[in-house]
Amino acid sequence: MRKAKIFIINGVILTISSFVIRGIGLIFNIYIANKVGQEPIGVFGLVMSVYFLAITFASSGIGLACTCIVSEELEKNNISSALKVVKTCMLFSLFLSIIAAFVLFIFAPIISNSWLHHCVSSKPIYMICLALPFISVSSVISSYFASIGKSYKNAIIECFELLVKILFTILLLQSNKSHNTDSICYCLVLGDVISEFASFLLKFCLFYFDKKRLSYTRNYVKNMGKRILKISFPIALTSYIKSGLSSLKQFLIPMRLQVYGLSYSLATAKYGLITGMVMPVLMFANIFINSFSSLLIPEYARLLAGKNFNRMKTVCDRIFYITFMFSFLVTGILLFFSNEISLLVYNNLEIAPYLRFFAPIVVFMYVDNIIDNMLKGLQAQFHVMCVNICDLIITIFIIYFLVPIYGITGYLISIIFSEVFNFVSSFLLLKKKLKLNFDFWNFFAKPCFLLVITFFICSLIPSQSNSSWMYSIFRISCFAILYILFFILKQKKEFLRF
Repeated sequence: MRKAKIFIINGVILTISSFVIRGIGLIFNIYIANKVGQEPIGVFGLVMSVYFLAITFASSGIGLACTCIVSEELEKNNISSALKVVKTCMLFSLFLSIIAAFVLFIFAPIISNSWLHHCVSSKPIYMICLALPFISVSSVISSYFASIGKSYKNAIIECFELLVKILFTILLLQSNKSHNTDSICYCLVLGDVISEFASFLLKFCLFYFDKKRLSYTRNYVKNMGKRILKISFPIALTSYIKSGLSSLKQFLIPMRLQVYGLSYSLATAKYGLITGMVMPVLMFANIFINSFSSLLIPEYARLLAGKNFNRMKTVCDRIFYITFMFSFLVTGILLFFSNEISLLVYNNLEIAPYLRFFAPIVVFMYVDNIIDNMLKGLQAQFHVMCVNICDLIITIFIIYFLVPIYGITGYLISIIFSEVFNFVSSFLLLKKKLKLNFDFWNFFAKPCFLLVITFFICSLIPSQSNSSWMYSIFRISCFAILYILFFILKQKKEFLRF
């Protein structure tokens, strides 16, 4: 019971903090998009794909190994072993990050000239190299805090990191006299690097004082490196492939749009519109799920260590039920109020058609996040990565062959296929692991039924051609409140029990 309360309290803390962080982050992204335009946002997205590829090599699954092993050791009350794991993971991360930074530094000119079509210089790439050691070690410390049930510290650090990033990015953009794409990307990357360094300093200080309060003996722990490598190596290997394919996919999109007939400038602008403006809106509400989802990794690792399979099924069913209900609510809001959201967020209707197009797959996006973290807690990380790699390979083929024929529509089709394929594959894997029985009525039919009733009632509220932002928020709020009320009234017992 105590562990359940800790799980819920951590989830609530992470949800509130994530809501604040994502809310401020979304406003900040809107500010950046409106200030610099779609093309620099698109090019910056390509630079960030290089950034994420480098981070993948620098971390190599060490953080996830830390989460799983520390959770297992704490379940056995082996505090000294748990701390030994953290320190060993830090050394591994530091070593790998230095290698990754060196390789990236060597290939920076090639990336700038060949991959980015001279849109940016090598300077942003060099800045990424400086950030890799701090990011890599920070991920291990974050995993430690998550494992010991102190996720609130990660939340505090995230808030601090975001504030530093916003402050320095705005200052850098304001002081930037040259408004070309290269200087804009450099300012955005530099702001991120400064925030990562500040975040690392705060994390390390909190970790240092936290471990000093623990009473433990300095025992020699056998085979610790092997245990870490046993989890991290297959993750690292598949992560390299996944991240490499993901970066290839991102760079392939504007290239194939060029074959369709667009200029590289317009192609990157379209790419920036989808990835930098549409996707943040689609994924914003995922903060309510993602916070609890991240806690499922250590939770399921503990349940697996205790061989508590019945509890696994119970947790899975309840979280699935809530997640499906919430995901369908977000789908309904995006589907029925896309124009209002587009005007509220970007003060134009440019992204409204894309929101309506993607609304039905929001359910797959959100639930897949839950499933992946459950599987990681069940030490099925390798299988998750294999699914992701298969998805990327098929998606790359779709982009390569369809985008030159159908343009941006081909790219949209690839996203739809990717999300559905990922969800179905991951769900079947989880179903096999836990021997689940999928409740179609509760997970799909009931939310759809509630959406129809809610929309019918809300349609009685008169719409206005020139409605204010307050009126738009009022209509969306009415829709959400009615849906939630119907949900609670229809399943009151299950809701309260959860």
